[in-house]
Formats: sequence, C-alpha cells, structure tokens
Amino acid sequence: MNHADINARFREIRDKVESEERLTLDDGIFLYDEAVPLQAVGELANLVRERKNGNVGYYNINTHLNPTNVCVYRCRFCAFRSDLRDPKGYAMSDDQVLDRGREARENGCTEMHIVGGLHHQRPYEWYRHIVEILKENYPQIHLKAWTAVEINWFEFQTKKSIRWVLEDMRDAGLGSMPGGGAEIFHPEVRDQLCEHKANTHAWLDIHRTAHEVGIRTNCTMLYGHVEKAYHRIDHLLRLRELQDQTGGFQVFIPLAFHPENTKLSDLKKPSALMDLRTMAISRLMLDNVQHIKAYWIMLGIETAQTALAYGADDNDGTVRHELIYHDAGATTPQCLSVDSIKQLSIEAGRDPIERNTIYEEVVRDESDFTKWSVGKSLEPVSAV
Repeated sequence: MNHADINARFREIRDKVESEERLTLDDGIFLYDEAVPLQAVGELANLVRERKNGNVGYYNINTHLNPTNVCVYRCRFCAFRSDLRDPKGYAMSDDQVLDRGREARENGCTEMHIVGGLHHQRPYEWYRHIVEILKENYPQIHLKAWTAVEINWFEFQTKKSIRWVLEDMRDAGLGSMPGGGAEIFHPEVRDQLCEHKANTHAWLDIHRTAHEVGIRTNCTMLYGHVEKAYHRIDHLLRLRELQDQTGGFQVFIPLAFHPENTKLSDLKKPSALMDLRTMAISRLMLDNVQHIKAYWIMLGIETAQTALAYGADDNDGTVRHELIYHDAGATTPQCLSVDSIKQLSIEAGRDPIERNTIYEEVVRDESDFTKWSVGKSLEPVSAV
C-alpha cells in the first residue's frame, strides 16, 4: 500500500473507533503494519482508554507465590520450570507458604498471585491445601490462584470435572484466576511452544466455566516469539468472543516474551515499539474488556509508564517475589515501593488509584498502612 492508501485505511479505522464500531481481523492486522505510525495507533487507543477509564492509573499492592517450580511440562519458552532432581527444583512447605502470607499482610498486600509448576509427586490436595491455609490465616488477602493450565492438571489428577475443581478451589478460598497459560491460541504457534499442555479449547473452556461459577479471571497473550500479526489478532478475537458470551474477564495483560534461559534463546526480545503497538492494538480490539494492564516486570518500568498513553490504564502492583520472568532474564526490580508505582502514574499525567484484585478502591488507614478497607467499585455502571 502507498502512503495515501495507508492514510485512507487508517481514517476508516479511526472512524470506526470514534463511532464505537467493532474492529475486524483485517483491521487489527493492518494496524500491525510498521507503515502505520505508532503514535497514531497510540492516540486512537488512548481515546478508547480514556472513554472507558478516564485519567486513572490503577495499581495494587501484591505479592507473588510460586509454591513449586517442578513441572511435568517442558515448554520451550519457560525458564522457570525444573526437573524433580535438578538442584534448583523446590516445593514450599506449609511454614514457607504461611511466612509468605505473613509478609504480605505486614506489607499491606491486598492480593497474593499464586502460580507454579505441575509437580507430578504432589497431589491435588497439596495445591488445594495451599489456598486453604492462606485463606484461614490471612482472610483479608484476595487469593488469585492457578492458571487454566494448572486447573487442567487438577482435572487430570482428580478425574473430576472442571466445574468440580473450580467450585472446590472456590470453597477453599480461591478468589479469582490469573490469565497465564494462554500464550498464543492458534495451533500453528501453540504446537511449537507447548504442544502437550492445556490446549486452546481447554483454556477457553476452563475460563468459561470459571465465569459460570462466579470466578472472575484475567486473560493474557504471550507475544514476540515465533508468532505473526495474524496469530496475535486471532488470539485477541477468541478472547473477545468469550467475553461476549460471559463478561467474566476483568483485565487483559499482553506479556512480552523474554527469551533468555529458554529453548528459544536465539530470538530477540520484542522492542519497546512492538510492546507499545501491541498494547494499543489490544485496547482497540478488546472493546468489551474494561482494563488493559501494562505489566512493568516484563515491559520495563519506562515502557510500562509510556503504555499509560497507549491504551493501558493499570501498571499492576508492587509485585513482591516474582520469579518466573526474572528467571527468563527480566532485569526489572524484584519489587517496587508504593510511592514508586504511584509516581509512574503521576509522571505520566494520570491519577493513581489503588485498587484490589476485582477493581474496588482500596482505602488505607492513615495511622496504619497495613490496615485497609474496600471503598467504591471502580467498574462503570454499564461497561462498553
């Protein structure tokens, strides 16, 4: 396409966005063309971002818990997993899990993000027990636990249905689910990355079932490896379709691939320009998902901050004890202070607001930071 044709095509897409008309597969692929100015795509995404979420930059105070890195799968993109007899392999004890919960409470965390490996010598009851003891001892902390890949493994272990597993975990104290394990849905790519773990149908079915039993979930996409623009847009459209059906996704997180220490270490990590373009296109394509998160651990602090002008309205949180992406070469800090993450929004011209996992405002006790209560819901009365 020549310059005039590109401008005309972009004007068509801009008109769609301004009139709140849904973008198509071809629209999304076109926006990935490097001939389309990134700034123009970002400005369009910012229009949608401010329409949906105003001038707010959300953050939360959270910690990660990875109970084990021993895993039956050998995904090519993963630097975190370990074999059982590998010196780096571990499985946390009850005391270690509870110590992490105590640390979270003492640092004012409202959320624990719990994911890990699929340990073939640990039964389903071990995973359930982790949720149960944390909920019993730290009931004020929201437990966002287990990706669809782990739920799929629990289904295999228990020989029970997905619904049974999810309801049992919910009864133990699970509050919501993270969106990991989605990677790229298209089989041309998924079969290259992780051919043996939960397939696309399983991932979508598990999230659909979670929404049906009242468990809100996040959704993700791992980009910047062997996939093409078509695969990314196809992925986003499959998420959009499920959201049309259930409305259960609360936030989308585009995850930049980190190749270091993986079986794809010969690849280059995506550039900041690719990160921002993917952020913006995700905001434009996912018209029915309220929030888009710029995960600073993977993007880097500067890019995550810039993403607040490219469609993102959330910078995640303080993120204590993140291991998975640091094992893959992430050079970001292991944790950000509350003041630092608030400053990211302020410097970007956004109004920082602390939220909990389900996007309710967190109100802190001025005399004791570790004490907090839930304020108003931050979700709009009627989401687009």
